[in-house]
Amino acid sequence: MNETQVLAYVKAAAVALALPLDDAQALRVAAHFARSAAMAAQLENEAGLGEADEPAQVYVPKPFPAPEQRA
Repeated sequence: MNETQVLAYVKAAAVALALPLDDAQALRVAAHFARSAAMAAQLENEAGLGEADEPAQVYVPKPFPAPEQRA
């Protein structure tokens, strides 16, 4: 997407979500969106990550046993 398309997307999304954005705010959001898209493209294109390269699962510790179950 070029800058004009990104800005149009941001403005359309703001309208769809009923978010009041003035032109300066929309430009800042569009700049951040473009920066995020560029970082994602680097991961996809340059790092060679594929569908099998997924992050590890979130660690969830086993709950402590109830006091009556402790030895």
